[in-house]
Amino acid sequence: MKKAFITLAMVAMTAISGWAQEAEPDTAQSPFLGVDNIAKKEHIANKKAIPYVHVREADVLWSKTIWRIIDMREKMNHPLYYPTTTDPIDGRKSVVRLMLDAIGHGDLIAYDANLGFGREFDRRMDFAEVQKKFGAGIDTVEVQNPETGMYEKTIVQNEVETSDAKKLLLKEVWYFDKKYTRMDVRIIAICPIIERPDESGERIDQILSFWVYFPELRPLLMHQEAYNSKNDAQRDSFDDLFAKRRFGSYVYSEANVYNNRTILEMAAGNIETNLEAERIKAVLFQKEHDVWEF
Repeated sequence: MKKAFITLAMVAMTAISGWAQEAEPDTAQSPFLGVDNIAKKEHIANKKAIPYVHVREADVLWSKTIWRIIDMREKMNHPLYYPTTTDPIDGRKSVVRLMLDAIGHGDLIAYDANLGFGREFDRRMDFAEVQKKFGAGIDTVEVQNPETGMYEKTIVQNEVETSDAKKLLLKEVWYFDKKYTRMDVRIIAICPIIERPDESGERIDQILSFWVYFPELRPLLMHQEAYNSKNDAQRDSFDDLFAKRRFGSYVYSEANVYNNRTILEMAAGNIETNLEAERIKAVLFQKEHDVWEF
């Protein structure tokens, strides 16, 4: 009886010791594990890219190039806009900050966005040009000298602020693939749009900053968490948001014979602009519907 009791006690002590070792957090790399120090975040970091399906020219029965705008001030688009800080918050960055950091480190190529629609990849931009678009660069300001009390001119380096980039412009191609008998869409390029008051302060200028080739951006998007307001433990990546079309947007232009001019250039006012955008959306829907009619 005594021997059995000693054996049972040893087993209990071993189980308690193992539980204590398992419960102790591994702080060899960092004292913070993520998810409120409960578990180490590995899902987004270890995600693998789902490659695009190969599409043959002969299988594309119909296609249309569309440019659409994502207004990141809309509530459902907030995960793309926030945080607006330079440093990440809980490992999260805004999609514009992600692109700027990648361009600055040489991991992504920026292209001139002022050459017109259809010429998105004609000219490369260096990081200094990109920074200038966001108002960053060397500036001269007057700073008060604490010793003399006099104001002196000082040269400072302005940081890039992403809060002015309130919209995203997407170039995408809608097409019907007869091999898979489905209508599909492929995002080709993405461009942040900067909103800034003009010199008079009476009008808001919308500035196209730079284009990025979306397939080159995808590896960065898939490893960046997007905020989930309903569950901090189940966050998707930015790539998931775009792939699942979990964003609000409206049509800005479609490929046309008039130098790919925008809807704003064709329409006379806001009502006409909205009607034309809705017409283009209806054409996409009707085209998919017509393919299935016999």
